[in-house]
Amino acid sequence: MAVSVSRTHDGPEAVRLNKFMGQAGLCSRREADALIAEGLVAIDGETVTDAGRKIQPGQTLTLGGKAQAVLAEGLTIVMNKPVGYVSGQPEPGKTPAVRLLTAANRVGEGEVPARDASLPPIGRLDEDSRGLLLLSSDGVVARAVIGPGSELDKEYLVLVDGRITESALTRLRHGLELDGRTLKPARVTQVEPQRLRFVLKEGRKRQIRRMCDLVGLDVADLLRIRIGPLNLGDLPEGRWRMLTPDERAALIAGSTA
Repeated sequence: MAVSVSRTHDGPEAVRLNKFMGQAGLCSRREADALIAEGLVAIDGETVTDAGRKIQPGQTLTLGGKAQAVLAEGLTIVMNKPVGYVSGQPEPGKTPAVRLLTAANRVGEGEVPARDASLPPIGRLDEDSRGLLLLSSDGVVARAVIGPGSELDKEYLVLVDGRITESALTRLRHGLELDGRTLKPARVTQVEPQRLRFVLKEGRKRQIRRMCDLVGLDVADLLRIRIGPLNLGDLPEGRWRMLTPDERAALIAGSTA
């Protein structure tokens, strides 16, 4: 039986419950609304059934084992996203990665998700970046990958233009600041004359591109090859497959390692 999970709201202002649950990596807002409607969400021990309810600073939200079991019934897709597709909800004129979920692009077994299936991206991958992308309606997987307590790192191969110096590598590994916040230490190594390997424990917006810009390097190509224990492997670009039960278990176990 799944154990319960709790999150305390440490922000300065009240937040709508479904938004808080999404930001905490517990599930999507749509899933949050469903869990609230089923009476599977509690604040400070009191069951909440009002979808409009807000969580106040200092209050603690709890999802019991039944809620987690419901979330675990979701679906997770492993995709090798090409450049030119956006991970999530697109702006006008942009093409979402879910458009690639066709029978022709499938590798291995599994039904093609319905066109109206809710499969939000678990961690962003920009339009001009490519590689490993997870699309999932499984709230437990979402929490394992992008939840605030996740210990999963992400690995990227990055082709850059510009002179790679020891000073630049040192700064990339430690000491850079974005949006007024110091970044967590990163593992950055030079694997080819113009290619770097990044291993990050966080995923700020366009983080690697902005890091490189701060040390005078321009990113020409960015490929994500790993999320925790899950590797992109030989999945062809533009193709997708189902996450296996063993891979799911490894992601969940690795997130708290």
